[in-house]
Amino acid sequence: MITALSWIPKGSLKAVPDAAEPPSKEEIKELIESGAFVGSVDGSNEDGEDIEEEEDGDQISEVDRAKAVAEAFGKSSNSKSSSMEVDEVAAAMKELDMDNYDEEDDGIELFSSGLGDLYYPSNELDPYLKDAADDDDDDEEDIDDTTIKPTDSVIICARNEDEVSHLEVYVYEESSNGSPNMYVHHHIVIPEFPLCTAWIDCPLKGGDKGNFVAIGSKDSPTIEIWDLDVRDEVLPCVQLGGIEEMKIIKKKKSKKEKIRKPIYKEGSHTDSVLGLAWNKEFRNILASASADRKVKVWDVATGQCKITMEHHTKEVQAVAWNHYAPEVLLSGSFDQTVVLKDGRQPSHSGFKWSVMSDVESLAWNPHNDHSFVVSLEDGTVKGFDIRAAQSGSDSDLKPSFTIQAHDQDKGVSSISYNTSAPNLLATGSMDKTVKLWDLSNNEPSCITSHKPKAGAVFSISFSADNPFLLAIGGSKGELHVWDTLLDANVARKYGKNQS
Repeated sequence: MITALSWIPKGSLKAVPDAAEPPSKEEIKELIESGAFVGSVDGSNEDGEDIEEEEDGDQISEVDRAKAVAEAFGKSSNSKSSSMEVDEVAAAMKELDMDNYDEEDDGIELFSSGLGDLYYPSNELDPYLKDAADDDDDDEEDIDDTTIKPTDSVIICARNEDEVSHLEVYVYEESSNGSPNMYVHHHIVIPEFPLCTAWIDCPLKGGDKGNFVAIGSKDSPTIEIWDLDVRDEVLPCVQLGGIEEMKIIKKKKSKKEKIRKPIYKEGSHTDSVLGLAWNKEFRNILASASADRKVKVWDVATGQCKITMEHHTKEVQAVAWNHYAPEVLLSGSFDQTVVLKDGRQPSHSGFKWSVMSDVESLAWNPHNDHSFVVSLEDGTVKGFDIRAAQSGSDSDLKPSFTIQAHDQDKGVSSISYNTSAPNLLATGSMDKTVKLWDLSNNEPSCITSHKPKAGAVFSISFSADNPFLLAIGGSKGELHVWDTLLDANVARKYGKNQS
């Protein structure tokens, strides 16, 4: 399934990403000692055996650690695929007959005639030169396929399949004949089930800009930041928060029973990270929402948590920075409220809206500074004007509009504003449909409905470079890009907005 996706601005990705350096012994040792790959927190290992406590009382099973790291790097000794690879190598070696490699074959003559000759009257008759030329052509094609052009659109998808999670970098090539080409350029294996992503251009490795993606994961308090300009990377370049170590604690009533208690890094979330939002004005700032009921603001350049806010009473699902006032942050929660806070005054109570259902997604209107929409678990989408809240009257906290956008028992998992056409909003739902809405004058009307065969829709996003391209990801695990202008209703109403 595709759980989250983001567009990368054109020209941001390196034409040919760098090859990753293998992890050092120190990095591998750090992973082992941190317990980062140990998934369970009970008192037993994978085989259900009790773990013996070490003398210092805070060490976990070395066998568990070794297995976890081996599996993380795809080198588990009990892997079926590993066994198959060994068999394939053995078969190939047998075919090469390496034991008799140095022995001469009596059937070959040094000066013979026919295809086995070492001399040919012309280059055209030499099959080896032809093969070499063909190889050169193939190499040129391979280089062309791996080179990302400034005109290419790029989409990053967080994906999970068969219990393996990875980040896929898709290239979307437009063509003059109207038939676009889309393919996976490279992918990054990630250790945890991904829930949310945010693209970041903060220059974490020097220079003027960077090309990074932040990932929030299920069952992990760590926010990982990966360099998208490096292929085959094993470790993220930055980790925000996470587990410092795992302590083993004996239960008071039983000498044999032990539990593992995580010790978190300073400022870390303590549960799954459900939402992320990058601040485009203050490029080193990232906001996060977590199942631990907290909203945090991070400085990704230093890796430090700068602000922690605890204004929700249940899991926080989504966060969004205002486009025009970049200090202003929205957060939405399973406590059925949306809260607006100013990062310069985090202790201030802010403004709160009751939305009567669990929040799924948030989006500020990119065409003004005072309105936002929130999508909910009950299939509705509500719009709000923050100027009403700032007037101080509780009676003005009602929504500007409410749409029963999708099936009542299917949540509206994702929403996206079109950056080119004012009042054009896309909604994606667990009911497997994507709809486009005209929100003019706070009187929403459905323009068109689309069923992309993506399964339950988890994430949608309009492109900023090609505003009428809508990326769609869902439970079937296939990325879809919908050119919405091919819909007659959209073309008739918004064709003039095409840039």
